[in-house]
Amino acid sequence: MAQLDGKVAVVTGGTRGIGWSIARALVREGASVFVCGRDPRRVEAAVEELRSNGGRADGLAADVRRHEDCRRLIAAAAERFGGLDILVNNAGVGVFKPVDQISVEEWDEVIGTNLSGVFYCSREAIPWMRRRGGGYIFNISSLAAINPMPGGAAYNASKFGLNGFTEAMMQDVRYDGIRVSTIMPGSVDTDFAAEPGAKKRETWKLTGDDIAKAVVDLYKYPKSSLASRIELRPSQPPRKK
Repeated sequence: MAQLDGKVAVVTGGTRGIGWSIARALVREGASVFVCGRDPRRVEAAVEELRSNGGRADGLAADVRRHEDCRRLIAAAAERFGGLDILVNNAGVGVFKPVDQISVEEWDEVIGTNLSGVFYCSREAIPWMRRRGGGYIFNISSLAAINPMPGGAAYNASKFGLNGFTEAMMQDVRYDGIRVSTIMPGSVDTDFAAEPGAKKRETWKLTGDDIAKAVVDLYKYPKSSLASRIELRPSQPPRKK
């Protein structure tokens, strides 16, 4: 019996990129996986593919910027599969412009998706996990959470905030048997050539599967210890000239 057999996972932004890789990895490990994304067609296609090899999967369209969508997402997953053990807060967006060129709407979208959405989903998931005697929350951050950059004000702010939020939440719930980890990738090549004209892969970058392996491995780690923050970098990025 695989270690994730009988476990239930929610993956936000689980229809493409890093989230899609994580959803596939969790299904392969025996978990029942519930994905969300903003596009109903992508959700339907992702669920269909996850099920195609015998996986237990479902999903719904949701915008994590909206608390009600997050409440509905977590409740639907727990009711569909009988509980909740794993939450992967992966949904994210980026806007990269100087501060005076970022619109209010763009700022709200980045902070709402990358930070508020994590709060909303975690807030709704924790009571379900307590009923199961514990669980695991993975927040997908970025090395931009510790490395500010020109044009990165909105994205940096969201990821710096996410790291602080995650570490505080970890201390809130550790005695409930809920583990919380931040995974901070560097450059990730999430273009898996699914569409005509997609650019060629940059093979030096991390892949979504690299991040997915970190999630699975961390979940399997002994419960007596916690890797609360993981930094993942390409092992051989291009040399700086």
